[in-house]
Amino acid sequence: MASHADFDSAHDLLDLDIATLRQYVEFYPQEGLSKVLTGYLSSGISKFPLTEDAPEAPDLSEGGVALNQDVPVTQEDCLVMMTEGILQAKASPLAHCLLGDYYLSLEEYESAVETTRKGLGLAAAAAKKTDLNFQRIRDALNSTLATALIYYQTPKNHPEAKEIFLSILGRKPQFTPALIGIGLILEEEEEYAEAIDFLEKALEQDPANGRIGAEAAWCQALSGDYRVGLVRLEDYLDYPQMDASKQRGRELRAQTLYRIGVCMWEINPSPKARKDRHGAYAKFLASIKANPNFAPAYTKLGIFYEEYNKDRRRSRQCFQKAFELSPSEVFAAECLAHSFANQGEWDIVEVIAQRVVDSGKVRPTPGSKTKKAVSWPFSALGVVQMNKQEYQKSIVSFLSALRINPNDYHSYVGLGESYHNSGRYNSASRTFNYAENPTDGVVMKKTGESWFTKYMLANVNRELGEFDDAIKGYEDVLSERPREFGVAIALLQSLVEKSWRCIETGFFGEAADSACRAVGVASSISEYKSCAFNLWKAVGDACAVFTQVQEKLDRLPFTIVEKLLRVEFQADQYDAQKELDGIGSYQLNLLAANHHDDMASQLARALHASILAQKRAIVSCANDVHAQAVAWYNLGWMEYRAHVCLEQEQGDSRLTIFLRAAMKCFKRAIELEAGNAEFWNSLGVVTTTLNPKVAQHAFVRSLHLNERSVRTWTNIGTLYLLQNDSELAHLAFSRAQSTDPDYALAWVGEGIIALLYGDRNEALSHFTHAFELSDSQTLLTKRQYANSTFDYLVSAPVASNNITNLIQPLFALQQLMFQAPYDIPHKHLAALFFERIGNYKEACKGLKEVCEAVEKEYEAEESPAALCRFAMAKSDLSRNLLAVKEFADAAEEAETALDLLSEDVDADPSALSTNELNRIRLSARLTAGLSHYYLSAFEHSISYFRKCLEVDASNPDVIVVLAEVLWAKGGQEEKEVAREQLLEAVQSSPEHVGAVTLLGVIAALDGDVETMEAVRDDLAAMRTTQKQRLSAVELMGVEKLIDAIAILLGDKEEQGNEVRRSVMLAPWKSVGWQMLAGATEEVFPAIMARDLAVRSVPPGGELDAVALAKGYAGTGFVEDAVRSVITAPWRKEGWVALGEGLGGFWRV
Repeated sequence: MASHADFDSAHDLLDLDIATLRQYVEFYPQEGLSKVLTGYLSSGISKFPLTEDAPEAPDLSEGGVALNQDVPVTQEDCLVMMTEGILQAKASPLAHCLLGDYYLSLEEYESAVETTRKGLGLAAAAAKKTDLNFQRIRDALNSTLATALIYYQTPKNHPEAKEIFLSILGRKPQFTPALIGIGLILEEEEEYAEAIDFLEKALEQDPANGRIGAEAAWCQALSGDYRVGLVRLEDYLDYPQMDASKQRGRELRAQTLYRIGVCMWEINPSPKARKDRHGAYAKFLASIKANPNFAPAYTKLGIFYEEYNKDRRRSRQCFQKAFELSPSEVFAAECLAHSFANQGEWDIVEVIAQRVVDSGKVRPTPGSKTKKAVSWPFSALGVVQMNKQEYQKSIVSFLSALRINPNDYHSYVGLGESYHNSGRYNSASRTFNYAENPTDGVVMKKTGESWFTKYMLANVNRELGEFDDAIKGYEDVLSERPREFGVAIALLQSLVEKSWRCIETGFFGEAADSACRAVGVASSISEYKSCAFNLWKAVGDACAVFTQVQEKLDRLPFTIVEKLLRVEFQADQYDAQKELDGIGSYQLNLLAANHHDDMASQLARALHASILAQKRAIVSCANDVHAQAVAWYNLGWMEYRAHVCLEQEQGDSRLTIFLRAAMKCFKRAIELEAGNAEFWNSLGVVTTTLNPKVAQHAFVRSLHLNERSVRTWTNIGTLYLLQNDSELAHLAFSRAQSTDPDYALAWVGEGIIALLYGDRNEALSHFTHAFELSDSQTLLTKRQYANSTFDYLVSAPVASNNITNLIQPLFALQQLMFQAPYDIPHKHLAALFFERIGNYKEACKGLKEVCEAVEKEYEAEESPAALCRFAMAKSDLSRNLLAVKEFADAAEEAETALDLLSEDVDADPSALSTNELNRIRLSARLTAGLSHYYLSAFEHSISYFRKCLEVDASNPDVIVVLAEVLWAKGGQEEKEVAREQLLEAVQSSPEHVGAVTLLGVIAALDGDVETMEAVRDDLAAMRTTQKQRLSAVELMGVEKLIDAIAILLGDKEEQGNEVRRSVMLAPWKSVGWQMLAGATEEVFPAIMARDLAVRSVPPGGELDAVALAKGYAGTGFVEDAVRSVITAPWRKEGWVALGEGLGGFWRV
């Protein structure tokens, strides 16, 4: 587009008498209007100079100096003089008109608009005051305003500019500036045909005006007719308006030469034509010679040198010159930015991109139909800010780029990477997924490979814990780039991290599978890069996974690990650090051996492999001090893990080889990086038992570096606890809890302190909370929770009837067995929990394994303590065998337990206490007695029961069992003895439900009315006074026995009263209502029994499926009978009720 300066100035439009203006300046030099006129006429804008003796105004465009010292010497001086004058001539429309036109020539469009609007206001005020029209000056002001509006906030102000021009044309149809202005607007809007019409009309008014003709010819070229445009532009080069001796002429000539070059460039786009130095290249060069400050010509020359002459140095110089002259040369700036980015000069890229953004050329004004926004400056700024780790700024920049260009693939990648680096992983995931698979029909502009996006998306999924998606993403990238080391290492680390996450969440089998895959990936990486620190760290971590899931140790590929450790590394090189822990080439050779001694067991070999891998990691980062510190730290933890698994957990506290090795490793790490709080904390952990003073110093140092470390506070609390300082331990654990209330081990510490103070309920509360908070990796929380729960169940027998109290500790123990199968005491405890939930077969299986383990221990040690553990396991096994009706085996195991517990055991202080031994013997004798009873060996059975009574004659449970056996034998003498024993038991323990009910049953069978009445009274009192202590089963037994006694006594009215009394005592329980329904055969009690049964099932109560089925079956409704069958299909009550409801007969 032509510049506004190429056409008539305001002075030309006003057609003022130059002589009059000169006289005014001469007579009134200090007036404001005179200063404005002086500056204007001296600036070169007007065709007339300030003085007559000067043929024209001096050319001040390039800082020239005027010979007349009374006039301004530079354009800046002209502007200063005019602004001073306008302050004095605030009410002069002419001054504002001239200043506005000068602003227009300087391309200060905003100032031009403001000044001309003020001038129009002054002209309107003067017209109103004088009743004169002032149409000429108003037209000049409007023409300047409309021309400025063409360029100011384009195309926002185009309608206003066009309206102004049309209003002028309405009065003056041949007003040349208006025709030109509309033509320029249409040219800006790329309406070239209409623009040509208006420009041609203007040209008809002034055929000798080469400026108008050149603009019309350029519009023809832009409309696609480059040949006609070229011919016309060449013709206008000889017009006087393009006289190179004048400033305006030079500018117009440079522009016209540039446009001629563009026409030649576009007419023949072949490389040969464009390489011709006599063609377009010559015109661009001539344009620069005519006006060295014409920026577009430099841009075209830069393209010529870059694409066709292959001279990058000159092309960069041209682009740089173009961009220096005008920030509007966006293409030149883009080429410069690419050039400097390829050289890594990001600071220069930032300067270029920021200047383009500040120029306002990157975004078109809202409403523009033609100009396209440019997004690359924002993208470049985003990349620079990302390199500077200013991720919030880079996010803003990439978002700005995407608002301009929504299908810019690489901006989406940069935005996603910025989100990832700033920790906004969900946003990063959405960004990368959209970049790969747009959901709204957008077609992404992809240039080059897209594997990096998949890689970054996999990284995001890895950070989010979506390891399966991350692993799949890495594998997809590796299928395209098989030996991309960074991606392969990321895959390896993801597999290892997934293994540890699976351990934390309890998926131990999946953890082992992932660790095996990690070993395979590491083996493939070692084929082309075996000296990477992260490779060997990951191998060590993968082997360490199996030490946490020891049940899966047989799945560790020792052969692959052994080959991997030998890759580009001699076996004897591992002996360089053998003095640290004794692990070197010998252990390496044992990894894949077919026969192994004790030192080469699976657990030991896994630990040795992990330690060797960590040692290899130390060697691989010899030149990196920070990595060395981390490598020694990792080795230290593996040494400590070996100490825990091979020394501490095996019960041999004298062995501290690995513990001392861990201490040396942590010391070495601290020497390399003394400011790391984790290193000091680790040193404190390993020295807790070796040297408590050193441990305390290490913990205090760690807290000095990071006082908010919950692990360190918990560890120092454990140190105080081991030193019997409960108060300091409590303070440390409390500080840990306040720092992180979700850290489980701090709650375990508080629970142990509660145990030391004898508060078992408080301890159980702490252990339960710790278990709920902890992950599946921590063994201590499982052990303490299971132990404390079992102690509580033993002390509160009623709690054992609620199976929900048994499920969680049983799950904890089952996980513990996967992680530490060598833990025999807790395997024994798990069997006891299985026994309490009624899974006797699983309990027998576990107890047999326990018996085998403790028998080996006893054979090795032959200590009384081992003997007692063996006998206890045998006794518990016999009891569970009795439960599964393997009576012969149960009797044999019980008798074995009794044989093991000889009198010599009682005298040994290292064995169990006398009370504990007596309980074991009592359990074994009762089991043996019952086993012989079910084997019909009554004599043997009775002898065992009598022995129980001799040892513990006051135990009502033993008396009840003995009475049942004696009564079952059937002899009169035995029955009499059973009756006497029960009477004594009831007298000594009147609240024992079993003794009272058994006595009532025997009295009912004998027809002993007096005893039945006494038992009924006792049971009625027990039903009211002890109903909170009785379980649901015991309470139902009491109710049924009272009803049976009432029936046997022949008092039907009393029987009904007893049933109603049961309902009144517990109206919220379905048992009484069921009995009332059976006694009265009424519908209402049956419905109440059904509704209460439905409400009493878990979680609302403890009613089981059988009781619920009975409640449904009692109503007599077919739909309830169907529900009864569905609830408990193995019970006959539902089927009978269904048959009766259907009107048929049902035989069971």
